[in-house]
Amino acid sequence: MTALLAGQVVATLALTGLAWFVQVVHYPLFACVEPGSFAKYEREHTRRTTWIVAPLMIVEAVVASALLLLDAGPATALGALLLVGIWASTFFVQVPCHRVLERGWSASAHTRLVRSNWLRTALWTARSSIAVALLV
Repeated sequence: MTALLAGQVVATLALTGLAWFVQVVHYPLFACVEPGSFAKYEREHTRRTTWIVAPLMIVEAVVASALLLLDAGPATALGALLLVGIWASTFFVQVPCHRVLERGWSASAHTRLVRSNWLRTALWTARSSIAVALLV
């Protein structure tokens, strides 16, 4: 159980740190890319980011699911619920924004991406607190 809790802390803290970096630094800088080269930039951003984010998100989901099966306490359940919110936001909001941006610069898609990503950043921050509390 301790190994699962430690795995959750590592994956969740890594994703939380990444979410804050992306939110405060990376996504806002999209607006500085020349519109003529933006589609190529976005496709490359998505390809490279996926190699880092996808494995961490999968590990986080597997560990959270295992913990939920082993310990359905309120903190574990809340952490899992926050994770459902993260995945829902990712696939129903952020991924569609990226799909629009892959076709070329769109100020409205960029604005929606930056604003909506605050939800994921907040949810991962909350998950980090829960993961650390469960481990300690």
